[in-house]
Amino acid sequence: MSRISFLLASVLCALPGLPVAAATPPVRTGPRASDAEIEATIRTKLAKSKIGKDGIQVRVHNGVATWTGTTNVMQHKGAATRMARTSGAIQVINNIKISDEARLRAFGNTSGEPRRAQVKAP
Repeated sequence: MSRISFLLASVLCALPGLPVAAATPPVRTGPRASDAEIEATIRTKLAKSKIGKDGIQVRVHNGVATWTGTTNVMQHKGAATRMARTSGAIQVINNIKISDEARLRAFGNTSGEPRRAQVKAP
């Protein structure tokens, strides 16, 4: 039995295309964008999006984007993080505060009852 296990392990290790260590994070290759380029990309996206109207600020240092400010829409905090990541930031520190008004609105949407779809009549 141990001979079969050894042969099976040898064959599996010799197959091309199998990942050697699937748990290791991917290694970025190629040059990383400068802080100024990342920040400019984020600011361009911010100007085109709804969260740009919130007046939140972003700074990039050593590839780390740091968000500050306040928003009245809960989803804007997550959108800011995604925006920075897709712009090339290697890490995001999101210090955006969610207003009490937004928290109350979100709490009011969770009444405990099942949500029902609203369909407009033709």
